[in-house]
Amino acid sequence: MTQPRLHSEDPGVGRGSQGYPGDQIDRKDWVAAWSTVAANSFGGPAGQIAVMHEEIVVRRRWVGERRFLHALNYCMLLPGPEAQQLATYLGWLLRGPTGGIFAGALFILPGFVSIMALSILFAAYGDLTWVSGLFFGISAAVIAIVASAVLRIGRRVVQNPVMLAVAVASFFGVFVFELPFPLIVGAAIVIGLIGARTHPETFNLIRGHDEAQATDDTDVLVGDQHISLGQPSAKRAVRVLSTGVLLWFGPVVILMVALGRSSVFVDVALFFSSAAVLTFGGAYSVLAYISQEAVNTFGWLEPGEMISGLGMAETTPGPLIQVVQFVGFMGPYREPGSLSALQAGTFGAVVATWVTFIPSFLWIFLGAPFIEHLRNRPSLTAALSTVTAAVVGVVLNLALWFAIFTLFEQVSERRGFGAVLYQPEFASINWAALVIAGCSAIAVFACKVPSLKVVVVAAIVGIAYQFLLV
Repeated sequence: MTQPRLHSEDPGVGRGSQGYPGDQIDRKDWVAAWSTVAANSFGGPAGQIAVMHEEIVVRRRWVGERRFLHALNYCMLLPGPEAQQLATYLGWLLRGPTGGIFAGALFILPGFVSIMALSILFAAYGDLTWVSGLFFGISAAVIAIVASAVLRIGRRVVQNPVMLAVAVASFFGVFVFELPFPLIVGAAIVIGLIGARTHPETFNLIRGHDEAQATDDTDVLVGDQHISLGQPSAKRAVRVLSTGVLLWFGPVVILMVALGRSSVFVDVALFFSSAAVLTFGGAYSVLAYISQEAVNTFGWLEPGEMISGLGMAETTPGPLIQVVQFVGFMGPYREPGSLSALQAGTFGAVVATWVTFIPSFLWIFLGAPFIEHLRNRPSLTAALSTVTAAVVGVVLNLALWFAIFTLFEQVSERRGFGAVLYQPEFASINWAALVIAGCSAIAVFACKVPSLKVVVVAAIVGIAYQFLLV
């Protein structure tokens, strides 16, 4: 364990004096810490939060255990990628808004660069044997990974018949009746808020990490002491909200004025702006919504291509929700207008990333000063519990949808009475994909192999298989 490295010329800053607590941290150490967090942000939120805890709490002692859990509990209540929001929160706690922007943006950067490169590779060179094999293997492995997400999320809240009923209704609502995801979330919130008043023991299932059980904070820059980083006033809230909304929707308005409402870039901006506020319960919760709209409504992707995009996000650092960048790339790539396909795809990826992550910064800068008023409210945790139960059904729909379109080369649809039934042609089953998916499931469920390793091995097997077919 190392002690916080401080600027020798700034003794005592942050402990009862003016300035931010992190002002005394050596600049190189600050950059090194958040670069380490960003470069090692594989494995989904749990792995990303563990890396952050090791670097910021255990190794450098910048933030105490209780304060870290305090921040994490708040981020769990928000829509959006909780690990990226936690990085933003801790950066804000230590160095104010500039620190929050630095930590949060750096957390996104490695994944943005990686997925941009993979998107170009997929779009421009997808017909190459090794590239098609790469994504073939990844797509098959992702089925097992999404299935594991169903169980992981389900264990948190499907603990009684009411929550099971919510999950089942959510599954049939999305898979059979194609109900829009915002409607599912809205209904779950209403049910949770009502349940919090009538049967709190049934609905109030998701609880934050217990700060009281954390170890005492000693020799840390930020422990339990009060820190003034902007008073929680209405005036400040209005100022932050106005700035955030301007940054969020200002570019969208500019695109609409410059290109017209029918532009694919405007569709990307508006669609992912709506998706950004629906990611309660983790990124998997909104992937079904993105898949449904990107494939069926906008026609930006084929079903199998969405699975490839998810595989990209699984194998690169950063939040899983960065799969939106791939979708934002492929739509304009296929509808480039006056731009080249590569230019249009790149710009679309930037637009999708911007409108997805700007809200995450806004929630932190707007809400952090008010966290004492928001934490541990039964009505909020009950609503979040019910939304998460609904998410179990949504993610189960996602897993089944991915499996059908990955394992079978021909799938027909039957529609009637507002419902749809997918009927795979069993004679068209892809045995190689089934074997890779089956082995991946054994690795994930029985052998507890990390998802990243499973996807990498599956990609290698997929490449080898494609070369055997040539």
